[in-house]
Amino acid sequence: MRGILKIFGGNSNPALLQSICDILDVAPGKALVSSFSDGEVRVEIHENVRGKDVYLLQSTCHPINRNVVELLVLIDAVKRASASRINVVIPYYGYGRKDQKDRPRVPITAKLIADLLSVAGAQRVIAVDLHANQIQGFFNIPVDNLFAAKVLLQDLQERFGRDAVIVAPDAGGVERARAFAKRLHADLAIIDRRYGVEQGVNDWRLVGDVKGRTVVILDDMIDTGRTLLRAMEATMASGASEIHAYCVHPVLSGSTVDKVTHAPLVSLTVTDTIPLSSNAAACGKIRVISVAPLLAETIRRAYNEESVSSLFV
Repeated sequence: MRGILKIFGGNSNPALLQSICDILDVAPGKALVSSFSDGEVRVEIHENVRGKDVYLLQSTCHPINRNVVELLVLIDAVKRASASRINVVIPYYGYGRKDQKDRPRVPITAKLIADLLSVAGAQRVIAVDLHANQIQGFFNIPVDNLFAAKVLLQDLQERFGRDAVIVAPDAGGVERARAFAKRLHADLAIIDRRYGVEQGVNDWRLVGDVKGRTVVILDDMIDTGRTLLRAMEATMASGASEIHAYCVHPVLSGSTVDKVTHAPLVSLTVTDTIPLSSNAAACGKIRVISVAPLLAETIRRAYNEESVSSLFV
């Protein structure tokens, strides 16, 4: 593995890159990923990758446009250096929320990013919790969409067992919440969001019994925190005694960390698919669990041409 496997990364998530390399007992690939004086991305691969199985790790998070371009330039660099196989590991797939044309004259950016990666030279994509499963179909190359469920489930089991009520914050999260509740043998509740004539949310109702119970709100990402806060309000109004939240991708844009800090939330558990900002890291309510073991095992199996199917459940 040390001789043929090469793992490089951009500047988006160096801590996760190092953790994966430590688990696999390989050194991160030597590369320069910086900028020219005018801001253009500059990439130089500082070791031989000819005939190697190369893995490029980059979360396309903030600053998203720069991180996307860094990844594209990295792919082009190793392709022109004659790498045998180019595998792209994207813990957080940015631009993934626009996966369909839901109104006239709007782009499908999830498909656009897929096209860019394929044209640049990616031959395989490994992602964690894509915002929609259909994004896999936007690629004409193999895509492994891993789920952080195993990581989150283990933590939930250790902290709450079957005592907590799992809450889906909207209709889109029902399938995920139901799967978690089933594995934990826990109860399930759903937030029913109703939209007014002007497409503004005017009613949030909770379907299920949470009175006097510990509640865990489960979502795939937290960006502005609006959905989480509304879900908290609905569960509190229904008599929940304690509220926790779990999400995979801590986007946490704008003033979201301040909202979490002052909200009636005991804890927010996230993964390290996106590195926390300094103020998020300093927030005592935010806990981080790592997806490095999951990604490392996937890379190991892909490199050895072994099945990764068992990692999807």
